[in-house]
Amino acid sequence: MLLPEPTTVSGRSALADVIAEPARALIAVDYDGTLAPIVERPENARPAPGAVQCLAALADRVGAVAVVSGRAALDAVALGGLDGVPRLQVLGHYGLERWADGRLEAPGPAASVALARQRLAELLLDAPAGVHLEDKHHSLVVHTRPAGDPAGALVALTAPVGRLAAELGLEVVPGRMVLEVRPPGVDKGTALRALVAERDSHAVVYIGDDVGDVPAFAVVDELRHSGLAGLKIASVDPALDDAPRELAAAADLILAGPADVVTFLFELAAAIGEV
Repeated sequence: MLLPEPTTVSGRSALADVIAEPARALIAVDYDGTLAPIVERPENARPAPGAVQCLAALADRVGAVAVVSGRAALDAVALGGLDGVPRLQVLGHYGLERWADGRLEAPGPAASVALARQRLAELLLDAPAGVHLEDKHHSLVVHTRPAGDPAGALVALTAPVGRLAAELGLEVVPGRMVLEVRPPGVDKGTALRALVAERDSHAVVYIGDDVGDVPAFAVVDELRHSGLAGLKIASVDPALDDAPRELAAAADLILAGPADVVTFLFELAAAIGEV
């Protein structure tokens, strides 16, 4: 099968560079909505068939492969079976945590998150049925997807959750039927920039599906301006209608959800192997 062609000149050039010089390339991929389909309960987010295998195939052929997630690193590793991918790095909590070779590097949680934990639980006591709080240790996530009116519940909770976060010096990052309360100053863009610098990568591919991936797209643009090759890919599942428009608008290539992402990564590994 042929690789799908990016719609931009920069994207096509970056894809060609990755295939021509894979040893200098970094492939970074989000987890939820990109490697794993979006589900109502985050603990049930299993990777699409073939996800682990395509990452392993790429790990043998490119300079570096990473999963960059808002999840805890160990959570992504366990759910995804990612410990079976050689040389893989998993950056959790937007880069706050790093897992590699079975070892986890992680700071302690911010005191303000501990303060927010009970306050948010109390705030959600009167929320619609299905709304629930996910405790990610370093952050807290309000999920509305299981509610009868997920979008309505999200709108209703945005202001009160925002006021509570501001009071405690935290930030609220909206996502696909979620509101994440976390310490400011950590995002996937910062994590991606650090990975590129550490690996001295000359080409980077980043694949994501949500608002949290927008900063990573912005960093790919910055890297392009500095002379590196960059390819931005949006995972947009046509079965869902809540994908952020700004991510798709900024992408060089749009893939139809995790199954297509897996196919693309297999095809990329095959194209590299043919060179």
